[in-house]
Amino acid sequence: MPTPSPLPRALALIGLAALLGGCNALTRISEIGEAPPLTTIQDPQRQPGYRPVSLPMPAPITAERRPNSLWQAGTRAFFKDQRASQVGDILTVVININDQAKLSNETVRNRTNSENTGINNAMGFETQLQKILPHAANPASLLNASTNSKSDGVGSIARTDQVTVEMAMLVTQVLPNGDLVVMGHQEMRVNYDIRDLQITGVIRPQDISATNTITLDKIAEARVSYGGRGQLMDAQQPRYGQQLFDIIAPF
Repeated sequence: MPTPSPLPRALALIGLAALLGGCNALTRISEIGEAPPLTTIQDPQRQPGYRPVSLPMPAPITAERRPNSLWQAGTRAFFKDQRASQVGDILTVVININDQAKLSNETVRNRTNSENTGINNAMGFETQLQKILPHAANPASLLNASTNSKSDGVGSIARTDQVTVEMAMLVTQVLPNGDLVVMGHQEMRVNYDIRDLQITGVIRPQDISATNTITLDKIAEARVSYGGRGQLMDAQQPRYGQQLFDIIAPF
């Protein structure tokens, strides 16, 4: 059975990419001269791809009841604790990232090989080799080969990240051990560009300060996404054809 040609499949993928790019292009054309629209506030649990967080939990402990006590477990005063503790509560995350990383390495490899093989005298049978090999063959120098390879790889990374921002987050889930799953989404439009900040993770109620704030270093499984969209971001992105060529180009 003949092997099916991969050309139809490649043409189908190119057509699909062109169709998707065309849909996006039509949307961008309709927004010419207008600021990019902000997304509406939506329930994070109803977003496509949302899944409740499942982590290893200790065995549940029955809380001790003290009906006649003025002190409540988990509070810092005799008054009601204003810190976030239930689904729908809001707290503030303080993000202060100032990281610097430098990495430089170099690998050099050089190898030279040389092989020289010949038969000067093999009980007189060396003359019979000319009956098998061409008449110009010289038994004294049957094989002479040499190889020389050299590679030099240099890599260098210099990175500086600095992000300072405060953002309100929403409690979306309370885990069996009392930890809170939090999620925050903030959009800010500046002229014709939108800055988008998204944070999600798991926190402990005892790490929340008395002012109902928490720092990024106390968020477990933190996922921070900071980007944007608009005219400046479009100018920084390569064209669709170039992106497609970078994907399918074998070299």
